[in-house]
Amino acid sequence: MLSEVRQKATLAQTAASTMNNLTTEQKNEALARMADRLIAESEAIIAANGLDLQRGRDQGTSPSLLDRLALNEARVEAIAEGLRQIVALPDPVGELLEQFDRPNGLSVEKRRVPLGVIGMIYEARPNVTVDATGLCLKTGNSVVLRGGSAAIESNRKIVEVLRSALAETALPADAIQLIEDSDRASVNEMLKLNGLLDVVIPRGGASLIRNVVENATVPVIETGAGICHTFVDDSAIYQMAADIAFNAKVQRPSVCNSMETLLVHEAFAERHLAQLAEIFVEANVELRGSSRVAELLSGVQVKPATDEDYATEYNDYIMNVRIVANLDEALEHIRKFGTKHSECIVTENADNAERFIQEIDAAAVYHNASTRFTDGFEFGFGAEIGISTQKLHARGPMGLPALTSTKYRIYGNGQIRG
Repeated sequence: MLSEVRQKATLAQTAASTMNNLTTEQKNEALARMADRLIAESEAIIAANGLDLQRGRDQGTSPSLLDRLALNEARVEAIAEGLRQIVALPDPVGELLEQFDRPNGLSVEKRRVPLGVIGMIYEARPNVTVDATGLCLKTGNSVVLRGGSAAIESNRKIVEVLRSALAETALPADAIQLIEDSDRASVNEMLKLNGLLDVVIPRGGASLIRNVVENATVPVIETGAGICHTFVDDSAIYQMAADIAFNAKVQRPSVCNSMETLLVHEAFAERHLAQLAEIFVEANVELRGSSRVAELLSGVQVKPATDEDYATEYNDYIMNVRIVANLDEALEHIRKFGTKHSECIVTENADNAERFIQEIDAAAVYHNASTRFTDGFEFGFGAEIGISTQKLHARGPMGLPALTSTKYRIYGNGQIRG
């Protein structure tokens, strides 16, 4: 008897064979129906989410992680709006990338095609269930979803709603599959489904991503953990620096593009660190730093920061603060501890800004703007499937084109190779 994982992956593969023939209009109609059905069933979705939230509270889940899990009417509406935005985006499938004729008369075209069957492995963010499904379907792919156990009731209900919407369209409902087995063995089985899954995309914490990358035989698009930095240079305008750093840490600390470490030029720190730290303390952010930081912040509790702290993605109201002598020291710190996700410099020095942008190896590098903008929606891609920190196939926020491959079409009139 087939396992749940293999059975559902097989159904998704069968559905993928028909997805390739769908028109953009058919796919858009299905996405629009899915959005409408989410709104119509929002009360039931929120009720299912409430079961997950209560279980999380009973298990002592942190408030920031509960926030990632929580759905309300506004969030369901935002998720549905994400689908509608995908409808409005150009369909990359079939796009002509190259066309050329060979001297022997062959006509060659290179066009975008679906990847096929995409396996999504992610944690306690039920919005990912919808975002991933919408992006996969728009690009003609089937999707096998394996969310975390913390969101299982939410995901069950959402997938039920989405599949019921597809039943009224040209798209096969089996193009959406949810693995309900919460045992880690189900993840490991997905990672070995060569021939059924064309690619696996992990989205979550460092341990989940490491497990996928180290154990998969199916190709992987790695979405990395986000140990993001903001470097406040000597010439930075105080209010701009304060606004950017506060937004990067506090606006939503549980997400991968939030800041974990604030690097401050020593001259700026002498003038402004005490004032800057005050706004974080008022927001109940725990500060960790060196003895020098503690000296400048007398009266403020500062826990000692270690290399382990600098290498941790907190996803919480915790922030490292480090004073650096210059841009070189800031660059050295980011090279050592960064995860190549998103990095920011706040400066009025154009040369320093250009050097930072050129030398930092990351998917997104900012000058005078919050790292929180590393997001498919903010980049105008609609919902994103994840933020890739690797360099092959896709990097940064992955929108629709990242979920396609290419196919060469060659037209001849009897040519043979001599």
